[in-house]
Amino acid sequence: MLPDAVAPLLLALAIILAAAAVGGWLAERLRQPPVLGELIAGIVLGNLGLLGFHHFESFRVNPELAALAEIGVIVLLFDVGLESSVGDMLKVGRSALLVAVLGVVTPFCLGWAAGAWLLPERPVYVHVFLGAVLTATSVGITARVLRDLNRTKSPEARIILGAAVIDDVLGLVILAVVSGVIAAAAGGGTLQIPALAWIAGKALGFLVLAIVLGSLIARLALRRLAKAGRPGTLLTAGLVVCFVLAYLAAAAGLAPIVGAFAAGLILEPAFFAAFEETRRGETLRSLLNPISTILVPVFFVRTGLLVDLRSFADPQILAIAAALTVAAWLGKQACMLGVLERGVNRLAVGFGMVPRGEVGLIFASIGVGLTLNGERIITPPLYAAVVLMVIATTLVTPALLEWSFRRGGERQT
Repeated sequence: MLPDAVAPLLLALAIILAAAAVGGWLAERLRQPPVLGELIAGIVLGNLGLLGFHHFESFRVNPELAALAEIGVIVLLFDVGLESSVGDMLKVGRSALLVAVLGVVTPFCLGWAAGAWLLPERPVYVHVFLGAVLTATSVGITARVLRDLNRTKSPEARIILGAAVIDDVLGLVILAVVSGVIAAAAGGGTLQIPALAWIAGKALGFLVLAIVLGSLIARLALRRLAKAGRPGTLLTAGLVVCFVLAYLAAAAGLAPIVGAFAAGLILEPAFFAAFEETRRGETLRSLLNPISTILVPVFFVRTGLLVDLRSFADPQILAIAAALTVAAWLGKQACMLGVLERGVNRLAVGFGMVPRGEVGLIFASIGVGLTLNGERIITPPLYAAVVLMVIATTLVTPALLEWSFRRGGERQT
C-alpha cells in the first residue's frame, strides 16, 4: 500500500504534467513560448475553485510537490548555465557588457520606484525586491524567436545572447544581495552599507570560487569517473556537480539556483570527451533533457497555481501590474543605448531583452518564500501582479522582434 504522501503526489504529477503538455502545445500553436502555456495551465487549474472544483487548490500547499518544483528550477538553471561557458562570458564585446549593465540597473531602479510609488505602506525591502525581479531576462524565449527568424548569427543576436549571459550573472548577484538583506532585516538587522557589501562580495566570491576551484575539481573527478566506463555515468556526474554547488550556495546564504547556474558554466564539453556517451554523440544537455521535460514544467505549472485570479478584482493590484509592466518595458529599452557598433538594429536588441519569462518567475517565487515581520515579501496579490507582468512582456516579444528585424531590413534596402 502506498504511503499517504505518495498517492496524492502521483495524482498531482499526472494532472500537472498533462496540463503542461496541453498548455505548451496550445502556446506553440499560437506561436508563443511553451513556458507561457504551462504558466497559464497552472493559473487555470489553481482557479477552477471559482467554478466549484476545489480539488486542485490543495496542489498549492503540497510540500512534496513544492520540493519537486524547487528541484525543477535548479535543473533549469543548470541547463541554462550549460548553454554558456566562462569563455563565452569573456569573449563578449563592450556592447554586450553595456547592454547587460543598462538592462539590469535601469529596470532595477524603475521597479524600486514603482513599488515605492504604489505601495508606500510596505517596507522598502518589498520595493527593492520588485526592482530585483525586473532585472531578469529570459534569454530562452528570445533565443527561440531568433532561431525561428533565422537570425541566430546576426550581430544583434550575438549582442543579445552575450548580454543575457552577463545579465543572468548580475541578476543572480542582485537577487542574492537583496535576499540576504531581507533575511538580515527579518533577524533584527538593518540595511547597512558594510553588510550590503559583504553579501555582494560573498555572492561574487562564491561564483568566482565555484568557477575556478569547481572547474579544476570537476575536471579531475570527471576524468576518474570516465575510466569506470559505466553507462549513465555522464548524467550522474553532471547532476552531482549541480546539486553539490546548489547545496553549497544555499549553505553560503545564497539562492541554490546560483550554484546550479555556476555548475552549468564550469561543465564544458571538453570535460566529457573520455565518457562513452560522448563517443556515441550524446551530450550532457541531451541526457538531461528527459529530466528537464518532467521536472521543469512542474515548476511553471505550480507557479501558475499560486496565482489567485480574485486578486485582480483589486484595482490597486491591476495598477501595480500595469506599472511593473511599463517599468519592465522601459527598463530594457535602455539597453539600446549600450549598442556601440554602427548598422546594428538597436530596436531588435531592446526588444530582445524584454521578456522576463521563466527567470522572472524564479525570482518572484523566491520572494514568496521570504518573510519580514511575519508577512511575505511577495504576497499572493503582489505575486499575481508580477505574473501578469511576466505574461505581458513574454507575449509581445516574438511579434515585436520579428517586426523590428523586418523594419531594419527595409531601412537597409
